[in-house]
Amino acid sequence: MVHDSILATIGRTPLVRLRRLFPPPLPEAIAKLELLNPGGSVKDRPARYMIERGLESGAIDRDTHLVESSSGNLGVAVAMVAKVYGLEFTCVVDPKTCPANIELLRRLGADVVRVDEPDDHGGYLKSRLERVGELVDSLPNAYWINQYGNDLNWRSHYDWTAQEIVDDLEEPADHLVVAVSTTGTVMGVGRRLREAYPGLRVIAVDAHGSAIFGDEPAPRQLPGFGSSIVPELLEPDEVDEVLYVDDAEATQGCHDLAESEGIFAGGSSGAAVAALRRLLPDLSPSSRVVTIFPDRGERYLETVYSPEWRASAAAGRLAVA
Repeated sequence: MVHDSILATIGRTPLVRLRRLFPPPLPEAIAKLELLNPGGSVKDRPARYMIERGLESGAIDRDTHLVESSSGNLGVAVAMVAKVYGLEFTCVVDPKTCPANIELLRRLGADVVRVDEPDDHGGYLKSRLERVGELVDSLPNAYWINQYGNDLNWRSHYDWTAQEIVDDLEEPADHLVVAVSTTGTVMGVGRRLREAYPGLRVIAVDAHGSAIFGDEPAPRQLPGFGSSIVPELLEPDEVDEVLYVDDAEATQGCHDLAESEGIFAGGSSGAAVAALRRLLPDLSPSSRVVTIFPDRGERYLETVYSPEWRASAAAGRLAVA
C-alpha cells in the first residue's frame, strides 16, 4: 500500500502479550504499542483528529496559527500534522520537556516558546497555559487546540484507538490500565471498551503529586505523566480505580520492560508496568488486562535511561528544575 502522506500511517499499532514480563499463572497482560506511531507517540491520533476536524468545520483554515501547550509528544504530533497542512504552529514547553522533543519540534518547523516559572502544584502546566493565553491574544489568526478540554481528544481514542483494540482482541478484556495526563486516552478508550465489554474495570495510573485525582502537590519529573490541573475532559465516575506511581517506580518499569520484552518505551509506559506489577497478583489468572504504551524510549535517554537520573529518582532527590 502506498500512502498519500505520513498522516495516513498513523494508527494500526499492534497488540503484544507481555508473557516474559508477566508469565503465567499471572493474568494475561496485553499492551497496545502506540509508541510505533510515526511521530513516536499516542498523541499522533488526537493531533491529526483535532486538526482535520477543525479544518472540516471551519474552525481552522489555511491562515490559522495553531498554539498549544505540550510536554513534548503532542507538540511533536501537532508539528507533524501542521507541516503536512501548511499551518503555522507555536508550541509552549517547559524545562522538563525532553531535549529530543524540542529538537524535533524545531526540525518540523514549529516555533518553540519556553516557560521557566513553576506553578503552584510543583509543575509547569499552569504557567504554560498562561503563556498560551498571551500568545492567542497577540498572534494573528491564533487558535488554541486545547488538548485538556477539546472533546475531539477523547473522541479520537473512542473512534480510533479503542476500535482497533476491539477489532484485534481475540477474547474480551476485563481490565483497562492507562497512564493519565490530559485523560483523553483513558476517557475515549474506556468508553468504547465498556460498550464492547460491559464488565470492564477502568484503572487510571496517575503520578504521585498530580492534581488529576486530588493527590497532594509534589515534585514530578516525568513529562507527559500526571498534571497540575484537573483536565476538563475527565469524568471521575468513569474511572473505577486510581493507582499512584512515583518517578522511581515508573523508571524501574521502563527498565524491566526493556530487559524482559525488548520494548524501549517512555516514562508513562513504565508507570503502566509498575501499576500492572501491583495489580495482576490480585486478579484471577483468567483475567485479561489491556494497557497502552504511549511513547518511545529514545526521548528519555537523558532521564529515565540515564544512570545518574535514575539514581536520583530512586533516592527521591528529584527537585523541580
